[in-house]
Amino acid sequence: MSRNFSFNSLQRKGVLGFVLLISGILFLNYYLKNKFEPPSDFFIDSEEQIKIRNFIDSVKMVKVSSTPKNVIYPFNPNFITDYRAYTLGMSTLEFDRLKEFRDQDKWINSTEEFKQVTQISDSLLKEIAPYFKFPDWVNQRENRIKEESISVSVAIAKKDLNTATEEDLKEINGVGEVLSKRIVLYRNQLGGFINEIQLKDIYGLKYETRMAIMEKFEVQTPKDFKKIDINKAEVMDLLEIPYIEYELARRIVNYRITREGIKSFDELSEIQGFPFDRMDRLSLFLKIENSH
Repeated sequence: MSRNFSFNSLQRKGVLGFVLLISGILFLNYYLKNKFEPPSDFFIDSEEQIKIRNFIDSVKMVKVSSTPKNVIYPFNPNFITDYRAYTLGMSTLEFDRLKEFRDQDKWINSTEEFKQVTQISDSLLKEIAPYFKFPDWVNQRENRIKEESISVSVAIAKKDLNTATEEDLKEINGVGEVLSKRIVLYRNQLGGFINEIQLKDIYGLKYETRMAIMEKFEVQTPKDFKKIDINKAEVMDLLEIPYIEYELARRIVNYRITREGIKSFDELSEIQGFPFDRMDRLSLFLKIENSH
C-alpha cells in the first residue's frame, strides 16, 4: 500500500512548487489589498467638499430658474399660422378646423367661438385665451351684447350709416360740423361703407365718439364689393382697395411671385410699407385662397 502513495523526487519537487505558488498568490493578494485599499473614511465628504458641492448645486438652480420661458404676446386668433399653432400647443387637427373655417371667409369674434370651431381642450384654451386680441369693435360689441342681455330698457332702432346725413350725425354727442362732413365725405369716396369698423379711418374721431355713433347707426346697406384673392390679384386690382397705393400694390405682387403664393395675412407684415395695423379693415376687401 505504501508504494502506491510514495512520490519520486521529481513529483515531490512539483508538489512543493505548487504549494509555494499558491502561497505567493495569497501573500501578493493580501499585500496589494492593504496597500491600495483607501481608508474607511476615504469616501466621507469633508466639510469643505460639502460647501463646494452646495455652491455648485445653487449655481445650477439659479441657471435653471433664470432660463426664459416661451413668451406669448397678444394676438388675433383669426391670423394663427401653422407654426404659431404649433408653438401654442394646438394639434394639427385643431389648426385644420380653424383654417377650414377661415377659408370660408368667416371670422372668429369670441373665445367661445374659437373653442367651438377648433374643439380645443379646456386646459389649453384656459392657457392661451388671455392673450386673444380681438379688434376693439368686436370687444365693444361683445360688451354691448352682455349689457343688452341684462338690460330692461327698450332697444332703439338704429339708422343706416350709409344713408345718414350730416344733420343726423350731428345728433351724436361729440360729432360737430367738421366730423359729420368728414364722415359723409369719406363714405362718398368709398362708395359706401362695408362695415362700421371703417369709421376708424376718420381723422379726429375719438374712440368714445365712434362707439356712440355705432350705438345709433349701423351699416344696413353695405357697399357691394367682391373680395379680391391676393394670390390672383394684379396691381390694378389691388388699387381698388383703400389704403393700397401703386407702389405698395407692386410690392405685394412681387412678394407673392417670389414666395410662390401667400398663405396667411401674417406674411403681409413682411412687406415694406404694408399697413398691417389696418388689417381689420383690409380684410373686408382681401381674401386668401389656396395658392396652388
